[in-house]
Amino acid sequence: MGGGILGSFNIGISGLAAAGGHLTIVGDNLANAATNGYKASRAEFQDVLATSLKGIEGGDQFGAGTKLAHIKPVFTQGNIARTDSITDMAISGNGFFTLKGRFGVGYTRDGSFNFNKDGQLINGDGHKVLGFEADELGKMTNKVGPIRLGNTTIPAEATKTSKLSMNLDSREDIKNFNIEKPAKSSSFNSTLTVYDNVGTARLISLFFNKVEKNVWEYHAAVDGTDAVGGEHGKLYEMASGQLRFSGKGVLEEEIEISNSFDFSKGAEPGQKIEFDFGESIKEGGSGLQASTQYGSDSAIARNTQDGSSAATLTSLSFNDEGILTAVYNNGETRDISQIAIAKFENNEGLFKIGKNILKESKSSGQAALGKPREAGRGEVLSKSVELSNVDIAGEFINLMAAQRNFQANTKTITTADQMLQEIMNIKR
Repeated sequence: MGGGILGSFNIGISGLAAAGGHLTIVGDNLANAATNGYKASRAEFQDVLATSLKGIEGGDQFGAGTKLAHIKPVFTQGNIARTDSITDMAISGNGFFTLKGRFGVGYTRDGSFNFNKDGQLINGDGHKVLGFEADELGKMTNKVGPIRLGNTTIPAEATKTSKLSMNLDSREDIKNFNIEKPAKSSSFNSTLTVYDNVGTARLISLFFNKVEKNVWEYHAAVDGTDAVGGEHGKLYEMASGQLRFSGKGVLEEEIEISNSFDFSKGAEPGQKIEFDFGESIKEGGSGLQASTQYGSDSAIARNTQDGSSAATLTSLSFNDEGILTAVYNNGETRDISQIAIAKFENNEGLFKIGKNILKESKSSGQAALGKPREAGRGEVLSKSVELSNVDIAGEFINLMAAQRNFQANTKTITTADQMLQEIMNIKR
């Protein structure tokens, strides 16, 4: 009997220890209710067996109390809150942001990031955020590295191609072009802007004149001040060619006659600028997606060119695929990198090292890096952060349950103490 009573003390003590551990877990959850990206933990208990009245035959077993067996993190989605910072991000769905720091490589759901003085994307503790790097054309590669801005300026790009979508009026009369009297010797003219190799904007005048039925000439000229050897106030021709149309007014062929832009004021001589009037029949097209010759007024519907001046960074933005895009003051945009999302086979097996950072373990398996929305990974929301998933109301209930369990186990100990006291009184 005495052994049984003494065993009750140990059972009560095990219950107190388990209830105390439960209280610690609940308290930690409540303390982190405002921690971005925090995932609540749940206490899991197991009973402890001591002896059996029937030995190895089983049955009629005494229990030896309980123990806190596991602390399981709960990886449910936290609420998403909008912010005003372009570098704040949240993951909606499965996955983790990837960080590199003194601890090696870690993972987090806290997307409160910012750029440091070196242009690197970091978290609040200075750990670098990893992503997929873009190549020179802005296409994402599979190379993973710290996300950084790089140069905040981009060099000038000389114009190589000027694309025009237009109609030339088939009703126009035949004319011979004269550079001395360009307006009178042409049926239609327009201006467009191109860039030389140092990024200087140059204004080009295009003149169109009909030389025979279904055949037109174009002449590209600049003011003499923009041309090597030119005179102020006089046009200087730098390119010319022919456009041949079918009887139905579709573009059959483009013929380049001359093309050499010798711009003045420091530009490299001999710049070539291709004038593309669309995909002609000779180029394998139908001619319907090219410039036309119909019986309507001559007009340019669309004009684009691929040159640009040197530019500086004006703004940054992340889209919902985690792609960082830089916007420059010349209107150009460039994709720089894309957030890398790590996925694990067992999120519950990750090991907490503090400061909202998790490390992979044998239980979690190795991280599989990929892009947002790829192979089960969640999407990235910009200007957002994920809040803690702690349910305060539920934790208060757990808090009361832990308190009651603790009180109940103290009753086991006090009752066993009273019974032991009665045994001690038998001697009297």
